[in-house]
Amino acid sequence: MIAIGGEWLSILAYSYFVYGWWMVAVQAYNGAGDTMTPTYINLVFFWLIQIPLAWALAIPMGWAHSGVFWGVFVSETAVGLFTLWLFSRGRWKTVKV
Repeated sequence: MIAIGGEWLSILAYSYFVYGWWMVAVQAYNGAGDTMTPTYINLVFFWLIQIPLAWALAIPMGWAHSGVFWGVFVSETAVGLFTLWLFSRGRWKTVKV
C-alpha cells in the first residue's frame, strides 16, 4: 500500500498545480452566476474522459493501478488548462443571473 500510495502521489503531484487553478476558476464561474459551464466541464472531463481513459489504461493496456493514476493525471491537467483558457475568454462576465 505504501508503494502504491507513493506512486499515486508522485504521478498526481505534477497535476495539482494546474488542478488548483481549475478549482479557483470553477468557483469564479459559480460566483459570477455561471453554473452551467462548470457542470458541462465536469460532465465532459470527468465522466466522458477521466473514467474511460483510466479504465482503458488500466485494463485493456494492462497498466493496472498505474493506468488509473495516469488517466487521472491526464484528465486533471487537461481540465485545468481547458478551464483556464475558457475563463480567459471572459464569456462568464456576460451571464445573466
